[in-house]
Amino acid sequence: MKLTPLFSALTLALACSVSTSAFAAAPLAGTNAPGFHRVMLGDFEVTALSDGTVDLPFDKLLHEPAEVTRKALARNFQSAPTEASVNAFLINTGTRLILVDTGAGSLFGPTLGKLAANIKASGYQPEQVDEIYLTHLHPDHVGGLAASSQLVFPNAVVRADQRDTDFWLSQARLDQAPADSKGFFQGAIASLSPYAAAQRLKPFSGDTELAPGVRATSSYGHTPGHTIYTFESKGKKLVLVGDLIHVAAVQLDHPEVTIGFDSDAKSAAASRAKVFGAVAREGALVGAAHLSFPGLGHLRVDGKGYDWLPLAYSQLR
Repeated sequence: MKLTPLFSALTLALACSVSTSAFAAAPLAGTNAPGFHRVMLGDFEVTALSDGTVDLPFDKLLHEPAEVTRKALARNFQSAPTEASVNAFLINTGTRLILVDTGAGSLFGPTLGKLAANIKASGYQPEQVDEIYLTHLHPDHVGGLAASSQLVFPNAVVRADQRDTDFWLSQARLDQAPADSKGFFQGAIASLSPYAAAQRLKPFSGDTELAPGVRATSSYGHTPGHTIYTFESKGKKLVLVGDLIHVAAVQLDHPEVTIGFDSDAKSAAASRAKVFGAVAREGALVGAAHLSFPGLGHLRVDGKGYDWLPLAYSQLR
């Protein structure tokens, strides 16, 4: 039988309608991929890990007019509150497996606490971690250390600047702290006490070489002992800057802007200026705890501020 053009068109339209309807019936997946991203740094393997994201009212937290912050966020297609990443970094030097920061664990609610699962998804186990370096002892950096008072990383030694451990692990300071600040002390004490009891907490003082190719450098201000960590292999350098920056939309253009979480805002701004200037001159790779996951990229000077150049995706090699 010969099909007329009209019949053929109707048949095609019906087929498209049925096909479209069938595909649209598929349920939404509702989940993202596991939160890890891996690159090589010379002979070192670097795995960026997501602990999740958290909504933060940066228009209220930053030390600048709220309307200025909201306009800067809008220019970057963001709003307040802002979904902020919480990142950690796992570095395999070939002789040691080193984790820098541990996320929030259960201290910040259900949108965080994904670090251990993402370590496993990346091909490692928490039991394999040899050392943990903390940029500072705020809850979103130490909360992943322990769960129900048990060590999440049972074979790891925990390192942090003595200034931070003396400050945040002090029961006397906890007792004297304002009610809205007590949680910072309580989170640090709950997370680190199991390691201290197991003699696995080993503070250091100031600028220190922690392992071959790995150095701690003081960047005080955000907390009394805030520290950055530099990993170097075959002339390639990665600088993990912790909380020297929280809000790229604001603090790249205006590095002088500080945040309410800073213990000493003036010193925090000075540390940011010093470190950002150095990594921009050197062209070092930067890893940041709260820039959009995976938080890896380069800083380039732009007038009185900086451009953030996210690391281009590449097959691991």
